[in-house]
Amino acid sequence: MTKKQGNRGISIQTVERIAKPLAKELRMDLVEVTFQKENRGKVLCLFLDKEGGLSLDDCECYHKRIQPLLEAVDYDFLEVSSLGIDRPIKTHQDFERNRDALVEVKLFTAINGGKSHRGRLVSMSEDHVNLVLEDGQEIAFPRKTVAIMKPVVSTEWLENNE
Repeated sequence: MTKKQGNRGISIQTVERIAKPLAKELRMDLVEVTFQKENRGKVLCLFLDKEGGLSLDDCECYHKRIQPLLEAVDYDFLEVSSLGIDRPIKTHQDFERNRDALVEVKLFTAINGGKSHRGRLVSMSEDHVNLVLEDGQEIAFPRKTVAIMKPVVSTEWLENNE
């Protein structure tokens, strides 16, 4: 959805202060707000989640309710989206959503013989990420060495239903 130019000085934090109460009212979590510069213009992206997952109807409802509240914000397009099943794990909130899930961690430099490790995410702090590998070994990575950490998406159910 496009809109006319507004106040150019409004920050992501201001958008969050406007958008979080509505998300809470609709029993959703506002997870992330970003501004992205694209060929088509400046895109304001609001990423939501909720218990049991977010539907297209949920996104549409939130979009219709939030748009009038963001009139003073400078953007060309507003996107409201779910997180996606393979969203990188960055924050403590992301960790809580993925606790004990199978994840893949890609590192900037090799540790224990590799730059990529797969295992169950058991803990995450400001300093470390801990996985239990498939062989049962627990391994800790300094957070500063982690390039990206994502849940492993299984397509097994798709293959079994073809």
